Amino acid sequence: MTRRIFLVRHGETDWNLAGRLQGTHDIPLNDLGREQAADTARVVERLSGGARHLDFVASPLSRAAQTMAILRAELGLPPDSFRRDPRLREISFGRWEGSTWPELRRRDPVGLAARDADPWNFAPPGGESYTELSTRVLAAISELQGDSVVVTHGGVVRAMLHAFAGMPPSQAVELPVRQGAVYLIENGAFELAVA
Repeated sequence: MTRRIFLVRHGETDWNLAGRLQGTHDIPLNDLGREQAADTARVVERLSGGARHLDFVASPLSRAAQTMAILRAELGLPPDSFRRDPRLREISFGRWEGSTWPELRRRDPVGLAARDADPWNFAPPGGESYTELSTRVLAAISELQGDSVVVTHGGVVRAMLHAFAGMPPSQAVELPVRQGAVYLIENGAFELAVA
């Protein structure tokens, strides 16, 4: 992969703050999340040397689309002039969505034990695995035309760091993905940059 990907996780939501699994639930940014989105614009501008030539694509979930709109506005670009690709939406946690990890440990200890044994291949009830997530994400990324800003979700960032930067699945699945930061993927490696 010769192109550069400026990978951004959406800004904070109230569910992030509460430690709830959002998955496919459409939760908007909170005040800190909007500030984090603005911060990422400065990082993208610094790393790219000028963002006007970049391709911009985001998950259609509002927390990612809001992050992208704020980022673009901070760059002096039309806020809503970006593509939304449903393949970049967050991993589905199925019936676990809305719960916290401690709640799940009490409510579904057998399911959590199965996840702990093989977190990359495990799919929660009614949800999807990281293996399944990776298939749809890689299809979306293969269509990028050049250097791109991709605003998406923690699970998608993990899948991309595994696929494009060689991070082992066991490390990727447990990686805490920062909000308000940019993961620059280039030449089989990644760099984490903050404002």
